[in-house]
Amino acid sequence: MVEEYKKKLDDKIKELNSTRVFKKITPKYDLSWYVKWISSIILLIAMATTSVGGLEPYNLILHLIGVVGWLFVGMLWHDRALVLLNGIAAFIFITGILGFIL
Repeated sequence: MVEEYKKKLDDKIKELNSTRVFKKITPKYDLSWYVKWISSIILLIAMATTSVGGLEPYNLILHLIGVVGWLFVGMLWHDRALVLLNGIAAFIFITGILGFIL
C-alpha cells in the first residue's frame, strides 16, 4: 500500500515537470546524522529520568546535552527553528542547573 502511494506520488511529480517540485533529502551518515540520533536518545533517557523523579540535577544535565546536540544540528543545517527552540531550551536547562547548584 505504501509503495503504491509512493509510486503514485512520484508519477504525479514527474507529470508536473516542474523545477519547483523536489524531494527533501535529510543527510545520512554524516556528522549531523550521528549527532541528531545520539542527542535524541539522550533526550529520551532524560525524559525517562524526569518521569522517575528524584534525579533532578541529572535529568537537567541530560536534557542540556540533548538540546545542545540538536542546537549544533540546527546550526549545521541552517535551520532557524531548531536553533531558536534548542537555544532557548539550553538557556532554560542551564538556569535550572544553576538554580539547583546555587
